[in-house]
Amino acid sequence: MWQDIKMLNAISNALLGLAALALLGGGIWWLAQRPMFMLKEIRVEGAAHSELRRVNPLIIQASALPRIKGNFFTANLDAVRSAFESVPWVRKASVQREWPNKLIVMIEEHQPLATWDDDGRLLSVHGDLFTANLDEAEEDGELLRLSGPEGSEKDVVARLADFRRWFRPLELNPVEVDLSSRYAWTLKLDNGMTVELGREQNKDTLRERVARLVQIYPQLKSRLQGRIESVDMRYPNGLALKASGLSGGLGSKKK
Repeated sequence: MWQDIKMLNAISNALLGLAALALLGGGIWWLAQRPMFMLKEIRVEGAAHSELRRVNPLIIQASALPRIKGNFFTANLDAVRSAFESVPWVRKASVQREWPNKLIVMIEEHQPLATWDDDGRLLSVHGDLFTANLDEAEEDGELLRLSGPEGSEKDVVARLADFRRWFRPLELNPVEVDLSSRYAWTLKLDNGMTVELGREQNKDTLRERVARLVQIYPQLKSRLQGRIESVDMRYPNGLALKASGLSGGLGSKKK
């Protein structure tokens, strides 16, 4: 009999506990639906306190707000982040709640580096492809022209940094870099000269070919007085060049 009484007490306590939880849950749900928790402000700021140059906070709020569902408690932050990241010029967005009815959105903008291929897309300094207005992208100056096979964007950006460093002794900079479908490298420098570097046979191939050009270029420039149009460095021990009124080669057969 005592065991039956204990069992009934246990069942009674369990039911009371469930009832209390149900009441608590209902109370929380009721509280969460109060008007004071309706989202009244979405503040858009630059990540790491940076200035937003191409993203207008008011415009981006108006664009993203209709796609945001719920209130302070129920809004899906991943969905909010995705809504903002779908806006042109936004590279990344992070979202956090601010009591009792605000969302803070931190925006990292794309930093344009170049146009990519001929399909109208832009390439960022991080090697990310994105679509935006070209005139806005070139507010600070004309962009570089980069191209390559699909998926090679980050490799091309990394090689651009190498080319800039390797050509620095000549005070020349690449303005166009192309990686062909056969993975051969061609670049155009800011003096108008095109340089054929070919494919990488090992990790030092391109660096060594540029080093040979850097060594001989001052002599070529002096003799040809700025008439050089292109230089082909795909020779093991020489080069071929084309200049206004002149074309020829120096060295052994190219590979």
